[in-house]
Amino acid sequence: MSSDCLQVVLPNEDAQVVFGEQLGQASAGQGVISMHGTLGMGKTTLTRGILMAYGHQGAVKSPTYTLVEPYETDVARVYHFDLYRLADAEELEYMGIRDYFDEKALCVIEWPDKGAGVLPTPDIELTLTKEGDGRAASLVAFTAKGAEILAQLRTML
Repeated sequence: MSSDCLQVVLPNEDAQVVFGEQLGQASAGQGVISMHGTLGMGKTTLTRGILMAYGHQGAVKSPTYTLVEPYETDVARVYHFDLYRLADAEELEYMGIRDYFDEKALCVIEWPDKGAGVLPTPDIELTLTKEGDGRAASLVAFTAKGAEILAQLRTML
């Protein structure tokens, strides 16, 4: 499949949350989104927006030490992974990583490169970079589901 791309400028944190919410709506609670970006780029901020799309109102913290934080709402099951502190991708096998990836869940993965060789191909790969005082989000679809998400997202922007 040829890759489908989308570039979005997010001028501030509020815009990141709104964009995350739109991304959550576009993915309809299903799929795999891998997030790239240096520390402090706003990966967890975007995840908070994604969760808000499904009615989550509480705090969203990066699961740096637990590796995964599950969120259950009336409309979606979302797993937020932060693999920053993962020493070896094989550790993911021991925690039963494959059980999290089913068609009825949305998996959002920060620092996916740490799980290379174990994680499935993402539907969407999202990269955040600095853009003035805000951020630039670059999204690439790697699957038919990812292309559908980007198509849906374009109708919201």
